[in-house]
Amino acid sequence: MALKATICKADLSVADIDRGYYADHALTIARHPSETDERMMVRVLAFALYADPQLAFGRGLSTEDEADLWQRDLTGAIERWIDVGLPDERDIRKACGRAPDVQVLAYGGRAVELWWASVQERVAKQARLTVRDIPADASQALARLAQRSMRLQCTIQDGHIWMADDQTSVPIELRALQVREADR
Repeated sequence: MALKATICKADLSVADIDRGYYADHALTIARHPSETDERMMVRVLAFALYADPQLAFGRGLSTEDEADLWQRDLTGAIERWIDVGLPDERDIRKACGRAPDVQVLAYGGRAVELWWASVQERVAKQARLTVRDIPADASQALARLAQRSMRLQCTIQDGHIWMADDQTSVPIELRALQVREADR
């Protein structure tokens, strides 16, 4: 018998001063049985960073050729593709062929450095790609915020990010590994 996804709920308040975006989002997150708290919370962080009424979670780890999050326009065309973790170089190239804006939020400490060293040369020419690294201490602190029902606030100002619940605030400093041409 296959294990079912765990459903988590998050009331997320986003105050993105850099973009002038302020909104509350009621998120339903299907957590795959093999997904860690850390990965789930990095997906929530990704939602907060790129929050938009059209942004939605993909179907998850068990579905290939689908983003962890994506934003579609009213015609159904993909505007933004977001992956978390350490995606395969071929998957990155495919995503760049399908969306004008591809974001990768890599996490995992030393594993990110090894992954990036192995794919950097092959994805460097992808003009639509941005890759950012979340420090291990920040992604692990995010994991400690994970619960079945969460009330979270995310504040983004001058490139600095704070994710908080009622008791804990997690500062996050992303490190840009590659920035898409349109944002340079």
